[in-house]
Amino acid sequence: MYPTVAEVLALPVVRHGGPRVVAGAGGLDGRVRWVHVAEITDIAHLLKGGELVLTTGIALPDDDLALARYVEELAGVGVTGLVVELVRHWNDELPRALVTAADKHGLPLVTLSRETRYVAVTETVNGLIVDAQVAELRAAEQVHETFTALTVAGAEPHVVLREVARLSGQPVVLETLSHEVLAYDSAGTDPAELLSGWQQRSRGVRIGGRSGYHARAGWLVTIVGARGHDWGRLIVPCPEQPPHRYVVVAERAASALAVHHLLAPDGTSLERQAHRAVLAELLASPATNAELTARASALRVPLAGHLLVGVAIRPRLAGAAQPPAAASALPLLRQLAEATALATRRARVAALVASVDDTSVRALLSLSPQANTDAVLRRLAREVRQARPSVPVVIAVGTGVETAADAGRSLTEAAHIAAAAQQGGDPRRGYHRLDDVRLRGLLHLLGDDDRVTAFAARELGPLLARDAGSGTRLVPALRHFCEHGGNKSAAAAAAHTSRTAYYQQLARIEQVLGVQLEDPESMLSLHVALLVHDVLAQSNDGDRPPE
Repeated sequence: MYPTVAEVLALPVVRHGGPRVVAGAGGLDGRVRWVHVAEITDIAHLLKGGELVLTTGIALPDDDLALARYVEELAGVGVTGLVVELVRHWNDELPRALVTAADKHGLPLVTLSRETRYVAVTETVNGLIVDAQVAELRAAEQVHETFTALTVAGAEPHVVLREVARLSGQPVVLETLSHEVLAYDSAGTDPAELLSGWQQRSRGVRIGGRSGYHARAGWLVTIVGARGHDWGRLIVPCPEQPPHRYVVVAERAASALAVHHLLAPDGTSLERQAHRAVLAELLASPATNAELTARASALRVPLAGHLLVGVAIRPRLAGAAQPPAAASALPLLRQLAEATALATRRARVAALVASVDDTSVRALLSLSPQANTDAVLRRLAREVRQARPSVPVVIAVGTGVETAADAGRSLTEAAHIAAAAQQGGDPRRGYHRLDDVRLRGLLHLLGDDDRVTAFAARELGPLLARDAGSGTRLVPALRHFCEHGGNKSAAAAAAHTSRTAYYQQLARIEQVLGVQLEDPESMLSLHVALLVHDVLAQSNDGDRPPE
């Protein structure tokens, strides 16, 4: 908002006097808050700081000590510069004591070789300052209107940060009080550079109040929170002291973020949203970039140089009951995600944790190469169940990988294993790997293959059509037969059907499909087809529907 000393000297009204900097050139970037004409030496106690003092020098002493004291007093109250006219008192040059004192205190000392109308200088510079102040007030009003509208609309954090970047022209980062980056807008700069070494840099920045500028770091910092609960910091990197308008922008944005946090309709924490965004990108593309790696690192989950293990945590459904609809399952998954995040902290495991779909919670563990993976997983599984004891869960683990580019594969594998273990896994296991779910696990991995789908349709198509058309329940009868290894008596008991009626159902199945169920290969093919049918139904509806 305020011009620098150098900018004032560049104005035509000042250049007319032939300005020359004779001392304190390093302070030319100081901001001029006001221009003041003063001829007396005893003036410092009347100034507030930030003034550019103009004098003809006519009342200044020739005594070296008095001149040194004069400069010391001006510098002591924060004067940004001293301009002396070489016309009335001194003609060719200023006294050496005056110049030396100005250099000592870093106070810009400027001479004017020609007589200058100081009233014109003050009118011009002070007019610029007043105009800038008016513009600042108008900008503040715009900021107020902008963030009021965002608050009323319940804008998401990324929208709020985008407005901060637009209004300030600077990058902006929202972090937790433990220095994990929740969201950011790079304002066109390199995101990887913005987030590089974030936690180490952020830990060294402390401010006294709720908003402040940390000059060494070049950060404008504002605390985010409401009702006595502070949960984050909004940081706007600024290379120099920011104008007051930037402070207003940061504070209004912090208020909008605090209100959104209080009223968030889905109850998902900003931390989980940040984790979900990174996990979604790892799942969506095998290619990773420096930005994604930096984002994960800013969440205290290093991807480079670590063993990455995908984990899926899925609520275990009782029996074959119809699963809850996606909308009603979301609150449970959100609670399970928070419980899993708590479990990773208790187990002291660096992990990205979030629900990325409506079936399970995903976690990507970042382990040191020397870590005992099985011991970590056992501890984590125990902590997950203790954190949410009322919800039985299936915990599945993907194959560990060494690069972020392969992390999506480990996460996807874990989800397939969890889905398979949901139906056929041993509930007593702490966690499941691919070799624990055997054929079901393989079929889940191959579930998207059109040839597998076509095989199941060929084997079961006529039977499914018969059930759909006539209301029979031949598919469940076949399932019981296969699950009990062809033992008709056990299958009839499991189906809660008399042996006579059940044997009639089996005969009808053989008639519809044109096969002999006693043939081992036929029973094996049909059992595999049923498992494929379950996988496909689960991928469409979240679990196997009742038949």
